[in-house]
Amino acid sequence: MLAVGTEEFREAMSRLGAAVNIVTTGTVEDPAGFTASAVCSVSDSPPTLLVCLNRSARIRPAFSEGGAMCVNVLSAAQKVLSASFAAPSDMKDRFATGHWSALETGAPALSEALASFDCRIRQIVEVGSHSVMFGEIEAIRLGTGRGGLMWFNRAYHDLPHGPAARQEQTS
Repeated sequence: MLAVGTEEFREAMSRLGAAVNIVTTGTVEDPAGFTASAVCSVSDSPPTLLVCLNRSARIRPAFSEGGAMCVNVLSAAQKVLSASFAAPSDMKDRFATGHWSALETGAPALSEALASFDCRIRQIVEVGSHSVMFGEIEAIRLGTGRGGLMWFNRAYHDLPHGPAARQEQTS
């Protein structure tokens, strides 16, 4: 049996679309954050999600078990913000855009996000090159209805929103 190669795996995974998120920790005064598409629901009882972060990322030490974490779902209008959090820029520069506040855990929540999931990290599992962080949700803030931002085939794609968009999809 042949093993799947890294490049083949990456190419296939590029075809698995995902929402674009900014994941934060720390506080509004001392924030840290990165762009992530490897985020998914784990359970609704208790409400839990997971986030994958490369273990070699310079931001990895900021996230720890018991720590605060907020997953901010981006809209189609926030591509520049996503790119800023994905670049090797200073944390102060990353958080200079957008309006940031705290919910329950104190982690920075983006006011303009489509949704913010404010979590406490309950467990971190090291798998291969990544840390899988399990966050139990303590608060949710829903933003206004706008189209979402998706990462697919190594590029951003806008998702429609609203009654008109839903009607076009069913026609």
